Amino acid sequence: MKKNAHRSGLFAEWLARQYLYLHGYKILESRFVTGRHTGRAEIDIIARRGNTIVFIEVKKRPDAAVGLRAVTFGQGVRLRRAADTFLTRMRWTGNARFDIIIVSGLRIRWFKNSI
Repeated sequence: MKKNAHRSGLFAEWLARQYLYLHGYKILESRFVTGRHTGRAEIDIIARRGNTIVFIEVKKRPDAAVGLRAVTFGQGVRLRRAADTFLTRMRWTGNARFDIIIVSGLRIRWFKNSI
């Protein structure tokens, strides 16, 4: 990945965290990785609001349709495994869901229950 694309992605994740915070979410983890080289994935943001933990994939794309297509079936499987590890470590008994946030410039589109 090129340096500018990496920085752009980090900025998109930062923007998404601010957006979530403004909507009453507490950020628990950023860039959570477990089990490197074992088929696990990195979860961009893990947030909590009330009795729900939300695992969020952030994509910086020119529009929402392109961003949604960028989350593949295989990536979803890896994200679920990583989320399962996180929930097991926390001994979480509440609700959990997977969301996608697409950042296009400074515009944010939030798709709940989308993975």
